[in-house]
Amino acid sequence: MRPLRHSLMVVAAALVCATLVSLVRPAPARATSGRAPGLPAPKASPDSALASLLDTLRGNSGKLRARFLSPRLAAGLPVLRELFGEPVAQRAGVYTSALKDGPFHFITMRPFADKVQGRIGSYRIGTFPAERRAPRAQVTLAANSGSAAALRGQPDGFLEVTLANQDTRISEHFRLRDFLTKDQHSVWPKYLVLREPLLDKLELVLAELRDMGVAANQLKVMSGFRTPQYNAQGVGAGGRASDSRHQYGDAADVYVVNGSKDWMSDLNGDGRVDTRDARVIAQAAERVEQRYPELVGGVGIYKATSAHGPFVHIDVRGVRARWGEW
Repeated sequence: MRPLRHSLMVVAAALVCATLVSLVRPAPARATSGRAPGLPAPKASPDSALASLLDTLRGNSGKLRARFLSPRLAAGLPVLRELFGEPVAQRAGVYTSALKDGPFHFITMRPFADKVQGRIGSYRIGTFPAERRAPRAQVTLAANSGSAAALRGQPDGFLEVTLANQDTRISEHFRLRDFLTKDQHSVWPKYLVLREPLLDKLELVLAELRDMGVAANQLKVMSGFRTPQYNAQGVGAGGRASDSRHQYGDAADVYVVNGSKDWMSDLNGDGRVDTRDARVIAQAAERVEQRYPELVGGVGIYKATSAHGPFVHIDVRGVRARWGEW
């Protein structure tokens, strides 16, 4: 078996080459001062090369702690089998590598085709918008062949979340369970659609708030992934959109919690909690998009109700969209 360091380097390189890493940061320019023209640049050490490759998996924020793998991709990376054995390409689960700065997880998904009559096992998922626009066989073929993007956000597969793995840190500040649909509480395992660019953007928004001098202990996810069957329950005037981005795993409704109360905090220091505090988060998201245009998407501001405080919708749909009281 290859040494762990070398194997992780190969995995990282393969993922980059497979264009899975949509969050790759530009390589910093090499310094030339102090070196005579024409002399070759010093070779990077194996440790620095590994660190550089793994950095690409950690996103723009540097805080991602997981990479989600479709079954097709996991099967196409033999080095993963060297690291974790045959199950990594055959069975959904969390496969963890121990690194000096903490664990990094490779999470193999359940294939889209495992959803039968709107369910996987006892867990109800429902019908995705693309399935209503195309024959089931065509959707399944597209998802399993990796061409799911042609069918507007059709997921490549589902993350399987169990009682044992629900607290897995998929980034520095977020866990798998933070993004689960808020229903079917007693049913396990549960299934989740989630995209790494959303995680990266949320981490960057949290960091931006702190850079702005805003107290931000926790960015809480009020709503992450919504199964189509759950989303459909709230569709209507003033409610959820039938094609909500939450169904595609690239949207989250968030607010900042600084105290013991699970409610939006007073972010602008005016002694009140209202949409002006949500606007502070939206402004941070705007700054993140300006710095990282590959993470562009929707940002919406929502008022408080009797059930929840004000919050901000953030997504990575790929085009700029704004709504609410800006």
